[in-house]
Amino acid sequence: MVESHAQTWTTRRGSNPRLETDQLIDIPATPTADDRNNNFGGFFFFPSPSQNVNTALIIFSWYLSNIGVLLLNKYLLSFNGYRYPIFLTMLHMLSCAFYSFIAIHWLELVPYQPILSRRQLLKIAALSAIFCFSVVCGNTSLRYLPVSFNQAIGATTPFFTAVFAFLVTCKKESAEVYCALLPVVLGIVLASNSEPLFHLFGFLVCLGSTAGRALKSVVQGILLTSEAERLHSMNLLMYMAPMAAVILLPLTLYIEGNVAGITLEKAREDGWMIFLLLGNATVAYLVNLTNFLVTKHTSALTLQVLGNAKAAVAAVVSVLIFRNPVTVMGMTGFAVTIMGVVLYSEAKKRSKGANH
Repeated sequence: MVESHAQTWTTRRGSNPRLETDQLIDIPATPTADDRNNNFGGFFFFPSPSQNVNTALIIFSWYLSNIGVLLLNKYLLSFNGYRYPIFLTMLHMLSCAFYSFIAIHWLELVPYQPILSRRQLLKIAALSAIFCFSVVCGNTSLRYLPVSFNQAIGATTPFFTAVFAFLVTCKKESAEVYCALLPVVLGIVLASNSEPLFHLFGFLVCLGSTAGRALKSVVQGILLTSEAERLHSMNLLMYMAPMAAVILLPLTLYIEGNVAGITLEKAREDGWMIFLLLGNATVAYLVNLTNFLVTKHTSALTLQVLGNAKAAVAAVVSVLIFRNPVTVMGMTGFAVTIMGVVLYSEAKKRSKGANH
């Protein structure tokens, strides 16, 4: 298996998907105060004494789901012996498709947006393929790397976003933005050189996952450019998830063999296995839902700030739970990378302000 600096949905191109946790898809505009106080929040959460309490519960749920899916993936793939990251990703996609359909068509969480043309369908399919690559690489890396190091590598998404924006669209950033990327790269170099559990293949596939998220962000800005084609985040997820599952099905059968039979056999041996997989897939969808809720009740900028902190919190929690060794130099490198991401966000904000 997760992957903005503008304040509105319609201007969100070339954003930082990693800070959206994984990532995934365009985030809608922040609503007005009247919109925030409608019955939507009360439908999904217990009534709270104030809007601030409700927002705090949403942010807590966002942290819980984002960190939870990372830890569950790590437990399944590394400690439980369930070494089938492609099949696990396919379960995530099926879960996202199912819950998205319910949220849009039954609960009417957001307005339904149909696919208007075959061309738009092909564009979404292209995004799904990139999305598959990114999520599969991310889940695979958790077999070989601790969550703390995985999060440190993932924080370098701004670097890959800037690279792909230049290579694909020839978009140049200001000198200040490029300078802010230096500590992002320097930090991951320091963390890699001092990581006790460094694994070359795991490192490379994690880099591939990070690059895939950045590429999807850039390509999405190119493909879904017209107002008619632009989709709300949850509608886009509803279309992308089943396409991704279809792409992953032959891959998991070819690479991972009789994984369905093996899963059933494991379930017979361990009655909790099915519940663990279903819970893992459900939390994977909650990552996307809480992304939307945080932005709805706060702003896209708040989501970026929370994303910066989430990587550090996830790293600390994983070390406490899985007891993977860390070094002072490794923690320093992670801190430098996060500092670079913050500087990058501020530089981008100033650059866009100057352009306007």
